[in-house]
Amino acid sequence: MNDKPTNPVLMGVIGAPHGVRGQVRVRSHTGDPLALGDYGPLFDTAGRRYEVADIRPAKGVVIVTFAGVTGRDAAEALGGTELFVDRSQLPDEELDEDEFFIEDLIGLTAVSADGAALGQVIAVHDFGGGDVIELRPERGGRTELYPFTRAVVPEIDLDAGRLTLVPPGEIFARPEEDETP
Repeated sequence: MNDKPTNPVLMGVIGAPHGVRGQVRVRSHTGDPLALGDYGPLFDTAGRRYEVADIRPAKGVVIVTFAGVTGRDAAEALGGTELFVDRSQLPDEELDEDEFFIEDLIGLTAVSADGAALGQVIAVHDFGGGDVIELRPERGGRTELYPFTRAVVPEIDLDAGRLTLVPPGEIFARPEEDETP
């Protein structure tokens, strides 16, 4: 069935198979990793549907059995698949001030502390050491990666379509707040 979400929100990424019965490791992006299947069926970028038949915690991931996925070969073929739901499937509750959907950050303009345009956020990655934002520089050239921390990204204004970015080199070059010059 093809019900590709029209307003997709990334919920998780399938990793390696677990065992020989079709189970897979999934890096869940939900607040409670076990809630991955609570929002209805999941979809990949091609619109293929994934129903969570069983889910259990494991160290740093969840182990998921998807309906219809039987055997290690089928599970292996799913490695790297991003799983989405349509935003309409998410609860209407307000997010906390410091909570965001990754998709809401994509496309934001990154500006310096003095308001100069630095580039555009094109992705948010998690390579295992914390979130990293990928920026396409305003001046062109290769994309740049920055840690997605409060020190590097002190302000996000979704309504204005921008975030403030302080490159790590500038953070360490600044005098301490409590020191007088």
